[in-house]
This record gives sequence, C-alpha cells and structure tokens, in this order.
Amino acid sequence: MPSPVPRQLLLDMFQAAIESAQPNHCLPPYLPPPPRGRLVVIGAGKASAAMARAVEDHWCGPLSGLVVTRYGYRVACDRIEILEAAHPVPDMAGLEASGRILRAVDGLGPDDTVLCLISGGGSALLTLPIDGVTLADKQALNRDLLRSGATIGEINCVRRHLSAIKGGRLAAACWPAKVVTLLISDVPGDRPGDIASGPTVGDATTCADALEIIRRYGIDLPAGLRHVLHSGRGESVKPGDPRLAGHQTHIIATPQRAMEAAASVARAAGVTPYLLSDSVEGEARDVGRVMAAITRQVTARGEPFKPPCVLISGGETTVTVKGDGRGGRNVEFLLSLGLALGEQPAVHAFAGDTDGVDGQEEIAGAYLAPDSLRRAWKKGLSAQDSLDRNDGHGFFQALGQSIVTGPTLTNVNDFRAILITDPLSP
Repeated sequence: MPSPVPRQLLLDMFQAAIESAQPNHCLPPYLPPPPRGRLVVIGAGKASAAMARAVEDHWCGPLSGLVVTRYGYRVACDRIEILEAAHPVPDMAGLEASGRILRAVDGLGPDDTVLCLISGGGSALLTLPIDGVTLADKQALNRDLLRSGATIGEINCVRRHLSAIKGGRLAAACWPAKVVTLLISDVPGDRPGDIASGPTVGDATTCADALEIIRRYGIDLPAGLRHVLHSGRGESVKPGDPRLAGHQTHIIATPQRAMEAAASVARAAGVTPYLLSDSVEGEARDVGRVMAAITRQVTARGEPFKPPCVLISGGETTVTVKGDGRGGRNVEFLLSLGLALGEQPAVHAFAGDTDGVDGQEEIAGAYLAPDSLRRAWKKGLSAQDSLDRNDGHGFFQALGQSIVTGPTLTNVNDFRAILITDPLSP
C-alpha cells in the first residue's frame, strides 16, 4: 500500500469526525413516539437547524416549532422556523429568539411533547438575562470569561446562574408537557448540564459556585450581576425538581464517536490510531508541550507506540488571551506543539474545531508540517512571537496552512491528530 499523503490523511480524518456527528445520521434513532397531543420542536446551537431538518425528514406526524442557530448555519425547513443569532458573544437576535422559544412552550398540557434539540453554541444563542441583568452585561461578561482561561464547565456555571432560560429553566417552563432532549455534545465528559448550559436538565451547582469562579479568574463583575448571585435570585432548577419528572435526555453524538470515525480512516490508510482522550482540558499551549513530549518519545524510542501511528485527542482547551493577535485554541495548540517539537521530519499535525470556527473567525484550524517553522522564518515570521501575541491564525494563514471548512452544521468540539510517519520510509 502506498504511503498516504500526510496532510490529506489528516484532513480526511477530520472530515470523518465531522460526518459522524451529522444530525441526519445520528438523530433519527432517538425520535420519541408520537404523542397524544402536540409535538413542539425547540432548540439552540450550531447544529440545531440541521437537527430540525433531520426531524422533519423522519417524522411522519404533525409538528411545529422553532430553533435558533448561529448566523450562516441556517438549513431550510418546512415546518420548523429557523432563527439566527450571534456566537460566541450573544446579541439582541438571540435574546428575542429565546423569548419566542419560551412563549412557544407556554400553556402546553400533559399530552403534549416538547422535543428539544441542543448542541454546542447554545449558551450564547439561547440568551435571556434574568431580571436585573442586561444584554450588555451578559455580552461584557461573555467576553471576559472567554479571554480568562476558564474552562467551559466554569463558564457555563456562571452563565446558568444569570439566565432566565438555562440551568433547567426551559424544561420547567414546558411543564406539564413531557420533554425529550437530544444533545450533540461539545464538552469534555459529555455532561448534559454543560452542553449549552443545560436548559432542560437539573443543575447541582449554585450561585456561590458561580461567584467563586468569578473570583478565581479576577473578573470585574458589574454591581447588578453581583447582586443577582449574592442574593440567590440566580439559583438554577435543581435535580429532582418535580417539573423535570419523566423527562428524557439522549446524547446522540459525542467527541469519542467522532474520534472513532477518524481512527477508521487512519486504519484504512495503514496507520495505527491511538485515541488518547476525548476530554483534554487546560491551557492550549500547555497541552501542546505535553503532546510534543509524547511525540518525541514515539519518534526517538518507539514508546509507548511504534510509528507509523497517529495520536488522536479531543476535548476543549482554553486560551488566556494576553496578546492582540487573531487566534483560537486549536491554532494556539499547534504553535506550541511546533515550538516544542522543533524540526521533526516524521511529524505532521492537525487541530481544528468540528464546528468550523476556531476562536471567533471562520477558520476551522490549521495543519502543521515538519518544515512550518523554517518556512515561517524565511517569511520573517517568528512562531514564538505569534504565540506570545495569540496570533495563530495570522501565522498559519501566512504559510497557507489554515483550514477553512465553512459551516459544518454540527459541533463535537476540538479534534487534534498528530501523525508520526516511519522515519525510514522514503
């Protein structure tokens, strides 16, 4: 079998990860039986429009509803209205969509079923501040949290306690109707309460937990937000609340399944895949250095794996933004990995977000070649300077190694793959 072209193999693996989480493939087996009353479809997230289309394609009875997705992620539907709003920083369109979703489930009865379609990105898209909190407050807090280095679980804990719709409140608003929630996971550990901040599941965290996170990352909280948390008015709906009784939650796509799909592509190309973890967290540059150390052990000693092989990982790293560059956590990881590896002729790497957006730009991620740093020097670019300025996108764009997919219509978090070829191969 001829040796695969490294860049193309990594991109094929990434595409397989994305395809495994397409709603039309993974959603139909989880549709509920027809209710005696109405079926109302609601939802939020980058995949929600594609999920709505899959529902329409596989549901034979009457239905109605609306979902909100990111600008540019619309999929045409016949009976479910598709709304669009901003991500990752919420806007007025998201606030208005959230209000409409709450009104859509008002007044339902016990014979009705609400089918809730939730995916990554729903936290920003499903924004409805609790009384005493303004949209401007939420926008400023979102920006601060995203730049702070806080984990997605910590960020969503804060969001849940300043929202009128997250943290189980949406499910409570559906009572006494039955709620079936279908989730596409984009969070480490696949915790339902962290996917879009858990609008339909009980939340065991508290306002005190949210305040501790704010303190930990030194975030300057406006007086109105601080009062909501200190007073306890932001307390979420807890597990065991009778309004949540009988509700069903199904995770229909996960980072682990996406990694397994990518692994199958590698095997077909004659490369042994190793799935390291689907829930890697921490600073992206720190993760890059750790992965570089593992990679050097493989290339130098054939331990713990023998090349040719590919090391696959998922999860969601963080970036504490200190520079003025353009970047995201995946390109930050690659810069750090490349710097720690130096020139390794047998190593190629890819990192990207399965939603097609790394950071706040329409760039999914990038490819790191063995000669990337040397080529950068010839162009007058310093990888270390780019890392210091959080300018991963600027660095890889200059080399022609950025990867742009456009909207993928799904989101199962980050995908990283380090391909270690046999250095003795021609």
